[in-house]
Amino acid sequence: MNVIITATKQKYYDMKKNELLIKISGRVQGVNFRRRVAKIADQFRLSGYVKNLTDGSVEVLAQGKEEALEELLTWCQKGYFPAKVTGMSFEWREMEKEHKKFKIEKAKKNFILDEAHSILHLGRDLLDFSEKEINSPNHVVIIPDGNRRWARERGYKPWVGHKKAATLENIEATINECQKLGIEYLSFWALSTENWIKREGAEVEAIFMIARKLAKGLKKMLIKNKIKAKHIGRRDRLPKDIIEILLDIEESTKQFEGMNFIIAMDYGGQDEIVRAMSKMFAAKETEINDETIRKYLDTYGLPDPDLIIRTAGERRTSGFMPYQAAYAELYFTNVYFPDFDTTQFRRAILDYSGRTRRFGGTDQNDLKNINESDLKDTSGLNLKLN
Repeated sequence: MNVIITATKQKYYDMKKNELLIKISGRVQGVNFRRRVAKIADQFRLSGYVKNLTDGSVEVLAQGKEEALEELLTWCQKGYFPAKVTGMSFEWREMEKEHKKFKIEKAKKNFILDEAHSILHLGRDLLDFSEKEINSPNHVVIIPDGNRRWARERGYKPWVGHKKAATLENIEATINECQKLGIEYLSFWALSTENWIKREGAEVEAIFMIARKLAKGLKKMLIKNKIKAKHIGRRDRLPKDIIEILLDIEESTKQFEGMNFIIAMDYGGQDEIVRAMSKMFAAKETEINDETIRKYLDTYGLPDPDLIIRTAGERRTSGFMPYQAAYAELYFTNVYFPDFDTTQFRRAILDYSGRTRRFGGTDQNDLKNINESDLKDTSGLNLKLN
């Protein structure tokens, strides 16, 4: 990530202290992970602690300069052999209590017990590690935000941010990362219905110009990687040549059965639902149910999104796939999209991997440490879950 700091901001940046709380899951206990974290923290002059948690994960609290904390976060994400990171969540926080140095926190009872717990978790992990690989989502949505802010902070016109973000190299790198992780569907919101109406015509036209220049290379890259493309959104307002480009890419890749790349252009979730209702009315549908509604949505034939990633600090979905995303996990990052690289993308996947999705039910992991004696209330009613 490129960081541009003006001379007037440099002193503030050097003095600024932040706090970062990280939780890492996977094969991270019993493999000297804490010692490695402490060594990296000392290298970057960070303070705080690292400790093992009873569920087999490792918690890191680090304080220091933002740039150094980012380096620690990236290292924790990658790990090292024989450690294996399969999930990672993190939270930037305001520092409440300042730590003077970085230390390894051991179990309060004694050192031997602490090490025993580490070896126990390592043994369990080695026995069933095949079940503990990264739990990747099947369908990932990216809402790319921050292009204009990225450009303005550097003194450029807003469209320069769009150009920096929408390069063939960036798109291919993300697609390659999806293929490595087993992600089968990647949806990208290129232009919303609101963008069409509320942004200046010159900026919208600049987006179309970028799309025109990108089209040939994108088509070639998708064919090379055997990726099927699909456009969702309105097709009655886009320039004729843009529609032709989208249709040509769809036609040229329709035979592929591997990964799917969904391009949302002139797309809005509410608009999609209104259009779907209009089609249902025109078709004189009499039985309205979930299956009927989905048949008329732009995404018919696609699985619902599992993970929605939004960049640049905004914490909303802005109506992207509102019907389909009822159970989607949400991931928000402050990183502007032009700086959102594969490292940032994998960070989002690791965060997803560490979550438990219940879909309104009960996950078996929630029941592991429950004693049968605890499953009775004061009246003697048996609360055991079968």
